[in-house]
Amino acid sequence: MTRSWRLDDERQTLVLAAHGDRLPELAYWGAPLPAGEDLGVLQRAAALDVTGGMLDANPDLSICPEAARLFPGQPGLILRDGDGTPLLPKFCFSAERQTGDSLELIYEDTSGLLTYTASFAINPRTHIITAQARLDAKRPIHLHWFAAPVMQASQQCDEMIDFAGRWCGEFQMNTTAWSPGMRYRENRTGRTGHEHFPGLILPERGATNTQGHAFAFHYGWSGGHRMIAEELPDGRRQIQFGHAARMEHVADTAFHTAPLYMTCSRDGLNGCAVAFQRHLRDEIVTWPQRERPRPVHYNCWEAVYFDHKLPTLKEIAEQAAQLGAERFVLDDGWFGQRDDDTTSLSDWQVDPRKYPDGLGPLIDHVHGLGMSFGIWFEPEMINPDSDVHRVHPEWALGSEDQTLGRQQKALNMALPQVRDFIYERMAAILSEYPIDYIKWDHNRVLPMPDAAQTRGSYALIDRLRAAFPDVEIESCASGGGRIDFGILSRTHRVWLSDSNDALERLKMQHNAALFLPAAVTGSHVGPRRCHTSGRVLDISFRAWVAAQRHMGFEMDPRELTDEERTVLQEVTGWWKENRDWMLRADVLRLDSPDPAVIAEQQLATDGSRFAAFIGKAGTSAQIAPRPLRLTRLDTDARYEITLINRHAAPMLSRGSPLLKDEPMVVSGSYLLHHGIMMPWSFPETVWVIEGRRV
Repeated sequence: MTRSWRLDDERQTLVLAAHGDRLPELAYWGAPLPAGEDLGVLQRAAALDVTGGMLDANPDLSICPEAARLFPGQPGLILRDGDGTPLLPKFCFSAERQTGDSLELIYEDTSGLLTYTASFAINPRTHIITAQARLDAKRPIHLHWFAAPVMQASQQCDEMIDFAGRWCGEFQMNTTAWSPGMRYRENRTGRTGHEHFPGLILPERGATNTQGHAFAFHYGWSGGHRMIAEELPDGRRQIQFGHAARMEHVADTAFHTAPLYMTCSRDGLNGCAVAFQRHLRDEIVTWPQRERPRPVHYNCWEAVYFDHKLPTLKEIAEQAAQLGAERFVLDDGWFGQRDDDTTSLSDWQVDPRKYPDGLGPLIDHVHGLGMSFGIWFEPEMINPDSDVHRVHPEWALGSEDQTLGRQQKALNMALPQVRDFIYERMAAILSEYPIDYIKWDHNRVLPMPDAAQTRGSYALIDRLRAAFPDVEIESCASGGGRIDFGILSRTHRVWLSDSNDALERLKMQHNAALFLPAAVTGSHVGPRRCHTSGRVLDISFRAWVAAQRHMGFEMDPRELTDEERTVLQEVTGWWKENRDWMLRADVLRLDSPDPAVIAEQQLATDGSRFAAFIGKAGTSAQIAPRPLRLTRLDTDARYEITLINRHAAPMLSRGSPLLKDEPMVVSGSYLLHHGIMMPWSFPETVWVIEGRRV
């Protein structure tokens, strides 16, 4: 007997099939199948042959591979009984619930101790499949490893793409060849991490940004994860995602994985990227006021650091408003005795030395300039040199002699009394002052991985959001150290990196767009000399890179020359005029024939207009620019193409390509198959194209 189930949208079909009462395997995932397809035939057609040196039948590579059924690879579940005895469950079918676009499968262990539940839901609009697993026990058990529903990987893939990084260098793409054995990545830092973004892309042979078949995964959890991409000796491949191992420190009777978000594409990596972008923006982020325009930010950190003086901040706010800022964010240094990063974390009360009349005078001034007000917190951390630590040293997570990070420890967020204390301190500030934005930071890794810590942090954010529903929250963790769909179900913006170096940002934003839409991705115009790289970059380059995402400024505006001020005002004005459609646009990575060029196209949801940003990150090998093909345009339509910053062409650009002199009207077919020819440019510059369907 065969059991089978399917989920469909207009892009894909996912088929699960099981032999009798055993756990199901992925029988098919790809382009849509006809409604009448015989799923039992699919399961039999995909079965492996058996030859010498093998068992007499191939153990199932199921959604939770079972060691008890002789599965030779990484099992989907590793656990012990309450007394420490290893458990090797063997699950059998119990029940199913399928309604429309969702499926739930329930299996019971033959011993009667355990219940395994796998759920799948397909979103027909965003084309994201969400998969999650739950384990229930009749008595407390110890969990070592628990995978979200396990997927088989295509054997048409030669490579896999995952993501590494560091502080000021997030979202670095790694390409690894498939080979027998295991690609094993585990983040045990207790937060999502710069080093291990929980994502994986599997391009089939020949796939690029704009064409070919690809599959993609993201594990929506903020506390550290494990990823396994394993090729078995028989050639089958499995993908597993779950919490980092041994994160559950106490025995319990219920465990569940985070959601695993999955999609497949027939138009390259962009198909996966657009699915993730739309799903995150429209289905996961819960906007306080969805239709309100995203405001231009000003953050004072790199202007003043800890040196808060009210007259200086007022002057900076005035200049930021003149440049076009609509939100002023007061960063670290406003509380306790916080004159540097060695003291006062957790002492969330306004510093009377710096603000003798409280924050009211600054907030009133900011509001008088037409800007809203935001403020910085680092709620999950504590300095040993703080009033709270002196009274409650036991609230710190980890040992007393632990190595500090940025002179701080993490608070134990699993303790209700800790969460209550932080909530009361933050709620007091949010109740006293009209604050509409929190920059929520997390500046050190944890001394140990602990799922209870992440659940506690989630609970605190949820409580604050319920009490202050109009306050937006930005997830920052030394920049991009906590970016995932789990934290973004509670927050509204991410600080992609602490680096305001536009050249580094150009690359990071390009890669992060594989998962993140522009609407949640903060990008700021930094100082003339970047504080993290020392690189000096032109204001036009800095401004146009920031204008590709949720735009802001983070420098001392008093350093700007009149010319720089004019450029920044012009670019900011352009961003404001276009933000309503751009922040709902699909961010599409373009296949550049020149490795020095990093280019993307932001296409409106109705296809009527687009903006293309062609960034030159280095010196080209050839003399003249190569044609750049666009993507996802109507071949029969005609488009008016305008190079909006053509006045920035340097003197060494001596020819007369049409776009340098005037707009052009050409077919979508020409733009897709030949591409646009840009004027010559220096490295560290950006050309900006506007396109409208006519």
